[in-house]
Amino acid sequence: MGKGGSLSDGVIKKILLSYTYVAIWIFLSFTVIVYNKYILDKKMYNWPFPISLTMIHMSFCATLAFLLIKVFKVVEPVSMSRELYLSSVVPIGALYSLSLWLSNSAYIYLSVSFIQMLKALMPVAVYSIGVVFKKEGFKTDTMANMLSISLGVAIAAYGEAKFDTWGVMLQLGAVAFEATRLVMIQILLTSKGITLNPITSLYYVAPCCFVFLLVPWIFVELPVLKETSSFHFDFVIFGTNSLCAFALNLAVFLLVGKTSALTMNVAGVVKDWLLIAFSWSVIKDTVTPINLFGYGLAFLGVAYYNHSKLQALKAKEAQKKAAQADEEGGRLLEERESEGTDKKSESQN
Repeated sequence: MGKGGSLSDGVIKKILLSYTYVAIWIFLSFTVIVYNKYILDKKMYNWPFPISLTMIHMSFCATLAFLLIKVFKVVEPVSMSRELYLSSVVPIGALYSLSLWLSNSAYIYLSVSFIQMLKALMPVAVYSIGVVFKKEGFKTDTMANMLSISLGVAIAAYGEAKFDTWGVMLQLGAVAFEATRLVMIQILLTSKGITLNPITSLYYVAPCCFVFLLVPWIFVELPVLKETSSFHFDFVIFGTNSLCAFALNLAVFLLVGKTSALTMNVAGVVKDWLLIAFSWSVIKDTVTPINLFGYGLAFLGVAYYNHSKLQALKAKEAQKKAAQADEEGGRLLEERESEGTDKKSESQN
C-alpha cells in the first residue's frame, strides 16, 4: 500500500478505537446503573441501603486507586498541600458524597427510565449554577433553551405512571449537588491549574466521601442493618458491582482522553435511550407516550445545547489559531526587518 493507503488505515484504526471506547463506556455505565437498581430495589435483590452501597464503592475505589498510584505506580500522583486538600478537595468530596447518596436512593422509589429522563436536567443545573458563580455568562437564547429542556422533563414527569414525589426530590437533589460539584471543580481546582484524572480523583476524593457518608450511615442505616441479622455480605454481588463502578471511572478517562467531552455527551444520550428501552422491555417498567414526548423535547434541547457548546469551542479555537498566526507573522516580519538593517549596516561599512 502507498502512503495514502497507510493514512486511510490509520484513520480507520482511530475511528474503530473511538467507537470501542464509546461502546465500553456505554456498556459499563449501563451495567452500573442497572446493577445498582437491582441491588437497591425491594422487588429485586432487596437491599435498600444506598449509603452503605456508596460507602462500599468508595472504599473499593480508594483502595484500588491507592494501589495503582502508590504500589504499581501506573499513574503519577498530583502534588497537593494539606491546605489545598482541605480548601478544594474536601468541599468537592462533600458534594460528591451527597450526589451519590441521593442518586442511589432514588433507585428505590423510581424506575430506571424515569431517572434517566430527570437526568436530562443536568445541563440546566450546571448552566444555572455556573451563572450564579459567574463561570457562565447569562444569555437569553441559552436560558430559553434551558427552559425548553425543563418543560420537556416536566411533561415527562406528568406522564410518569409510577410518580413518587420523594423519589423525584431525591433525584433532583442529586442533580443539583452533582452540577454544583462540576462548577466547584472549575472554581477550586481547574482555575488553580490542578487537573485530576479519574484515578487521582478517586485517590483524593473517595476517602473524603467515605468519611462524609459515615456520619449519616451511623444514624440512618447502621441501626436497621443491626436489626437485619439475617443479612450476610455477598462478596460476589458487591465485589463485581464495585469493580464495575471502578471500571466505569477508567472508561471515562479513556473516553474523554482519547476522544472528547462532547463525544461522551453524545454517548450519554445513546446510553439513556438504551436504558429507557431496557427498563421498558426487560424490567417491565411502564413508559407512557407522554413520557417519551416530554423526554424527546428535553433531548432536542440538550442536543442543541451540546451543538452550541461545540460551535463556541470551534470559534474559540479558530480565534486562538488566528492570534497565533498573527503573532508568528509579526515575529517573522521583525526578523526580516532586522536582517535588512544588518545587511544595510554591513554595506555601509
